[in-house]
Amino acid sequence: MERDLTRGSVTRSILLFAAPIIAGNLLQLFYNIADTLIVGRFLGADALAAVGSSYSVMVFLTSIILGLCMGSGVLFSMLYGAHQERDMKKSFFVSFLFIGGITLILEAAALLLIDPLLRALQIPADIFSLTRDYLFIIFLGIVFTFIFNYFAALLRSVGNSSVPLVFLAASALINIVLDLLFILVFHMGVAGAAVATVTAQGISAGGLFLYCRFRAAHLFWTKEDMHFDRGIAGQIAQYSLLTCVQQSVMNFGILMIQGLVNSFGVSVMAAFAAAVKIDSFAYMPVQDFGNAFATYIAQNSGAKKAGRIQKGLKSSILIVVVFCALISFVVFTFAPGLMTLFIRPEETEIIRIGTGYLRIEGACYCGIGCLSLLYGLYRGLGRPGISVILTVISLGTRIGLAYLLAPLPAFGLNAVWWAIPIGWVLADAVGLIYYHTISRKNTPEKMSQDTPGC
Repeated sequence: MERDLTRGSVTRSILLFAAPIIAGNLLQLFYNIADTLIVGRFLGADALAAVGSSYSVMVFLTSIILGLCMGSGVLFSMLYGAHQERDMKKSFFVSFLFIGGITLILEAAALLLIDPLLRALQIPADIFSLTRDYLFIIFLGIVFTFIFNYFAALLRSVGNSSVPLVFLAASALINIVLDLLFILVFHMGVAGAAVATVTAQGISAGGLFLYCRFRAAHLFWTKEDMHFDRGIAGQIAQYSLLTCVQQSVMNFGILMIQGLVNSFGVSVMAAFAAAVKIDSFAYMPVQDFGNAFATYIAQNSGAKKAGRIQKGLKSSILIVVVFCALISFVVFTFAPGLMTLFIRPEETEIIRIGTGYLRIEGACYCGIGCLSLLYGLYRGLGRPGISVILTVISLGTRIGLAYLLAPLPAFGLNAVWWAIPIGWVLADAVGLIYYHTISRKNTPEKMSQDTPGC
């Protein structure tokens, strides 16, 4: 099931490795989309707003863990490409302890600070209790998020992107079945949707751990590997923490946008909740392609194959631009119909607001597609700090414009929507200019051998 990305056709290697990751994360979206769809249809607008406003919080916390796992995964890929299996096992053990410890601290903090967090997000009083009930249960499952994403990162670092897909597919199906059972049969409300999600996450996490322990035992650490290595720990901290900062900054910005959206009332919250699910579904493939591209770059960087890095970049740009153009056309054209997947047709105001958001975002997906590739490129080259800078530019622009212009009557809610693609474009420009600069100053071989960091 492992795939050596340093050999064979460049385009074929990237696509075959990326396809299961894309399919898997689209399925993972069903965790929250199933909640949104069923809650919106059967529990009403208040419940939908509660679940929708929880989504940004969930994504932010998950992004911290995901960033740590992604950073370690890049290091694993480099060691795998360089055929340094013993160092890879040592890194696996050290990073498991490191990220696992952070996860436990994060879970405890989330549970203790849930009320202040909801007040900071300006959750309206009439849905405060619903939102709290949903998030409290979701927070209990943070440890499952760590276990699944950690072992998925390990498998993907050696080119195995198919096995995580299998476990995600099973858990997505279980999540939908349990949603219907807990909400329609047991009448557990939004708490039932949360229990369904956490249960499905637990099943996928446990299954993937058992697979790695018994079916991919050659990747698992042995007693000889179970000791603390300061050099390896320093590398893991540098890769993992910078990638974590990049992911968490990105999603913290989204969280701040959610707080601004909440100030416009329940109708806008409900529209945003539904539209963001559609939006995420539309451009999730290019974000996942960027993550797969990072593994491709990291393996070839470790193997010192700079020529394949250049070929992979050119091929990936073409793939992303073509895909984004097609998906932009679909979302822009069918935005009202897509909204009715989550909102009752008679909720015309909510559908109108969501359609406005989707038509602005839908015209600009090439911006996020190119930005995802730049993130993957710089992580794979051992320069995760550049990804952090690009994220700060994108999110800083988005937040600054939104909070500055939204209160003005001439702009209003549209300023929040337009700020997002403007941030993408500015970050793309900086990322491409920087790459052009270092390409002129360094040979491809030098670029692929740089040490981590900026």
